[in-house]
Amino acid sequence: MQDDIQKEVENKKQMANASLNPVNSDTYFLVAKIAGAVVGTISFAPCGEDIRSCTGNQLNDVGELGSLYVLPSYQGQGVGSALIKELMAYLRKQGIDQFCLDSGYKRAQTRWLRKFGEPYKAVKDYWGPDSVHMVWFCKVSDYITGKR
Repeated sequence: MQDDIQKEVENKKQMANASLNPVNSDTYFLVAKIAGAVVGTISFAPCGEDIRSCTGNQLNDVGELGSLYVLPSYQGQGVGSALIKELMAYLRKQGIDQFCLDSGYKRAQTRWLRKFGEPYKAVKDYWGPDSVHMVWFCKVSDYITGKR
């Protein structure tokens, strides 16, 4: 599991660095700061390989909400919700009306089920026995108008 985490961290670093030059990047990053310190991140980029695989390439043209991380000491204080709200406003301004996201982590899945409802796809044993990988397909307008 440590190798998977390290690969994920390296991938996110590369995405963040690439997004600093918008001419060469199709990734958009937002950060949340409190008292000058970064306490959370969120990104929007083309959907990743896990989503493509889980959906049989049905969502290839839909962008992915990803890299939503909040420091543990700031979790449960609305930082993640504020990041999602700001990202939705950005997507709306860009004329983007849908997005997807995925998770294989049980703790995150519990939060996403509350926030985004039932997943579009749930693939059993995706990461091994007793693991489920979930993919959500959502409308930006549902999170702008407060339907969700």
